[in-house]
Amino acid sequence: MKTTLFIALQQLLPQHALSRLTGALARCRWPWLKDLLIGSFIRYFKVDMSEAAEPNPKAYPHFNAFFTRPLKEGARPLPADDRLILCPADGSISEMGKLHAGRILQAKGRSYSATALLGGRADWGALFEDGHFATVYLSPRDYHRVHMPVAGTLTDMLYVPGDLFSVNQTTAEEVDNLFARNERLVCLFETEYGPMAVVLVGALIVAGIETPWAGQVAPAPLTPRQLYSLTPSQPIQLERGAEMGRFWLGSTAIVLFGKDRINWLEGWQAGRATRMGEAMGQPLSTQE
Repeated sequence: MKTTLFIALQQLLPQHALSRLTGALARCRWPWLKDLLIGSFIRYFKVDMSEAAEPNPKAYPHFNAFFTRPLKEGARPLPADDRLILCPADGSISEMGKLHAGRILQAKGRSYSATALLGGRADWGALFEDGHFATVYLSPRDYHRVHMPVAGTLTDMLYVPGDLFSVNQTTAEEVDNLFARNERLVCLFETEYGPMAVVLVGALIVAGIETPWAGQVAPAPLTPRQLYSLTPSQPIQLERGAEMGRFWLGSTAIVLFGKDRINWLEGWQAGRATRMGEAMGQPLSTQE
């Protein structure tokens, strides 16, 4: 009953208006207010500031700057073997495995279409038929920058409007097509292991999604709210482990690889805690 009410409340809430209000508060520079927000957040979620490049909470000009804080140099060392595929973010694995019949496992008993996730682009969905996926949930206390699992060149980038349901385990188990319904940014890369998609999925009170090359992408203007391409005119090349996006408040990153390209490492499964830069997969060529 509580779960049903929780989902129903989110359906009734003005999701986008609430997220924009949160965004306005998160950008406020009034010292008393931003210090109160940041300090309360650190205490409630037990945020480890010792890893931050700037450990003094009062040094941040507003809440968003604190929330998207960079880490100290060397806080997330990468494995020496540069063939290994990296975890893109701190958080936990919601689900991971293989796509089946073009569908991605969302939670037990629920799946959704890769094509729908990728903005309805059937040609993109076909690239990942029978491939591999990993869904990483970023909780509020986590480091909120998303990094490249492997080196790649951005070939396409698409903003997809949608709902803003929360993306915790409860909604994953109860809301059909959750990640293919929520607002999201699809980034398609060409890599030495074939096509790779990294999808940044928004959620309730996520005040923004941004990339290093395009700046803030979401939330989109109030009108029109429609799918649109953000592909840059010049190729964007990113190294393995480089930042490719960030969230203003927690959400989810989904990584897709094509068929017969990679395998996930043993022990990586739903519920596992993650740290950005950990090795989570390897190309098939290393297993021969």
